[in-house]
This record gives sequence, C-alpha cells and structure tokens, in this order.
Amino acid sequence: MRRLLRNPVRLVPFGFLAAILFGTGLLMLPWATSQHRYTPFVTALFTATSAVSVTGMAVTDTPNYWNPFGLAIITLLTQLGGLGILTGAALVILAVSRQLGLRNRLLVQAETAEFGIGDVRWLLVRIVATVFATEAVMTAVITGRLWLTYGYPPWRALWFAAFDSIQAFNNGGFTLYSDGLVAFSRDPWVALPLGLGAIIGGLGFPALFEAVREWRRPRGWAIATKLTIWGSIVLIVLGFGALLFAEWSNPATIGTYDAPGKVLGAFTQIALSRTGGFDVINIDKLTEESYPLLIVLMFIGGGSASTAGGIKVSTFFLLAFVIWAELRGEPDVAVGGRRVATVSQRQALTVALLSVAVVVAGTVTVIVLTRHVRYYTALFEVTSAFSTTGLSTGLAAELKAPGQYLLTALMYIGRVGPLTLGSAIALNTRRRLYRYPEEQPIVG
Repeated sequence: MRRLLRNPVRLVPFGFLAAILFGTGLLMLPWATSQHRYTPFVTALFTATSAVSVTGMAVTDTPNYWNPFGLAIITLLTQLGGLGILTGAALVILAVSRQLGLRNRLLVQAETAEFGIGDVRWLLVRIVATVFATEAVMTAVITGRLWLTYGYPPWRALWFAAFDSIQAFNNGGFTLYSDGLVAFSRDPWVALPLGLGAIIGGLGFPALFEAVREWRRPRGWAIATKLTIWGSIVLIVLGFGALLFAEWSNPATIGTYDAPGKVLGAFTQIALSRTGGFDVINIDKLTEESYPLLIVLMFIGGGSASTAGGIKVSTFFLLAFVIWAELRGEPDVAVGGRRVATVSQRQALTVALLSVAVVVAGTVTVIVLTRHVRYYTALFEVTSAFSTTGLSTGLAAELKAPGQYLLTALMYIGRVGPLTLGSAIALNTRRRLYRYPEEQPIVG
C-alpha cells in the first residue's frame, strides 16, 4: 500500500475496480430490476463496468430491464466515473474535513492531469461547478421541451432529461429510450444540448479551464490545450461533413429528412459518436462508408483528463505533427511556436501503438469467439468498448458470456489504461549517467 501511495496514479485502476465491483453487487439485487429477479453476474458486471467507465454499452434493454432503483445506481456510477474515482473521494474528504492533506492533493493531481498542488481545493470547486452547472442547464432545456412539446408530466420530463444530460456530459451512452435518441434526431431542443454537453465534457478540465480563462489569447495556450481544442474542432467539422455526405441519401438513417434535419442529425451523431455513445440515427443501418469514419473517431476519442476515452485528441495530433516534421526533415517537432519534448513524442507513440495492439487483439478474439460476425462489425464493437464510446451495432447483446467478459475487460482497460499508462511512463522517466554509441538502423 505504501508503494501505491508513493505513486498515486497507480491507485486509479484499483479505485475504478472497487467502484465496478460495488456497482455489480447492487445491480445483481432483485430490487434493481423490473421483474424483481436476480441479475446474472456477467450482465451486472458488464453494466456496472459500462457505467463506471462512462461507456454506455448495454446488453439489456435499459429502460425496461432496470427499475428506478437500478437506473439510479447506473446514474450514480456514471457520474462517479465521469468525475473520477479519486476526485470523487477527494470531494468527500473535503466536504467532511474541510481540508486536503498532501497525499490527497497528489491523488487529485494524478487523476486530473494538473501540475500544481497548491490550489487543489479551488480546482475541485471549479470541477464540481462546471459539471453540475452544465448538467443543470442541459436538464432545464430538455425538461421544458419534453413537458411543453411532447406532453410529458413534469416529474417524468425532469427524470428523463436529467438522466440523459448526466449521461451525455459524462460521455456515457445509457438512455431511457429503447431506440436511443432516434426520435429526437430532428429536434434541436433535445439533440443539440446533449451533443454540445458531450463536446464540453469530452474536452477535459485542464484544456477547458485554460481556454475559458485565456479565451482572448489563444496563441498563449499550452500545447496540450491547443491540440485538444483545435483538434476537436477539426475532427467534428471533418466528421460531420463526411457523415452528412455518406448518409445524405440513405433512407434508413437521414435520407428521408429535410435539409435542416439531415444537418442536425449528422452533426449531433458526430458530436456523440466521438465519445458520447448515443444513437441519434440507426447505427446498425449506416452505409458501409460510415463505419470506418466512426471507428477512427471513436479510437481518437476526446481530451486528456476528460470523461471521454480513446487515445485522446492531443495524442493523435501530436503524432500528426511528428510525422509532418519528419516528412519535412525538421530536427524538432514544433506546435504553435513551441518545441515538443522528445519524451512527450515517445509517450504519444507508446500509447497509440499499445492501443492499436489491444484493439486488434480484441477484434481477432471476438471473431474467433463468434465465427459468424463480419470483420467490420467486430472491429466497430471492440473499438467502441475500448474507447468507452458505447455505440453498438447490437453485437454486444448477442455475444455469449466469454465475449461479454472480453468487452468488459476492454471497457475497463480503455478507461484506466491510457491515463495510468501515460502517467506511469512520465513518472518512470529516469536519467542515465551514460549513453550508448549511436547507430542508425534501416527504416522502411
């Protein structure tokens, strides 16, 4: 335990695992299901992992299988997973004791990717205020829409709006509608708040706070913030244009919509496909061209220290700058007039290649376990699980226990893996008092 406390980031996987097992135990209880029956262990474990990892992938019909108690547990696990296990624990300590010791400050620093520990209390306040203020605004807008336009009773409208808002901001994907958000794909008062909330939640607190604080001087942003903010904009714009083009005439998705409906449906689906996991259009009826697009966007994911998964936007675009510098023969990799440290380049390459290896191994295993599934379907499902996105073609629910255990492991690895790996690599950096002779092997 002392070794864990000396390296706080190593507590992250244990914290998430404890939350998953606790949620699994609660969801197995008969009081959590509509039929008041015990839930099988694999189903409860899959659902708890999906909630804590803010994935949203389900193997049951969420609104019909779980009763209000079960749905409340899923909501609590999603909120806890979005905030971060160690951040949530620090909030409880702060509320009880009114102060945080050095050890607890280091824990929060490790999980939120903040480099200073002097103002952790103020950091926690800002995080909580941002999370609940954004969710409250989303809930208010959607509640009014469901109540005044769709005729929902006030309390039912509030419950549906709050559930989906929490899921969207935390980049989960559970919903109280059996067909996802397809019924609201052309309603801007429902689709846009959820899409924008997912974008904000997927930026990450470090980038979000700096962008808001220094909004007048974007040139002065840190490299990580520049890569996250501008990279996210590029991915959303390009993804939106590509999906709109691919699905424009597809009658099974947005082909029968009018032009504004097509634009709204494509934009919202892209905003929620990178990290959120909601079905705004029928995912299992997309054209063949759309699947590779969504797979790439899911694999990249959102910002560092955010509720999103994937290898992270900053990692992807940092590697793009590395490739660009190498093609131009530049001795250094520069972003926005600043040179990127070599150690950061190596960390980005390590995270990306290991993530590719996990996805490839997972895809091959799913194909071996099922033998009838298409390659693209298996790749889509595995990428969605590993990137904690939650989009599904329906394969997850069809898999037998071994396949569901595999996806459960991928969701867990995808949530804690990049964070733990990246921080562990940074913390394990060491200096040598000597260097080996240099040699240039043949490349390519």
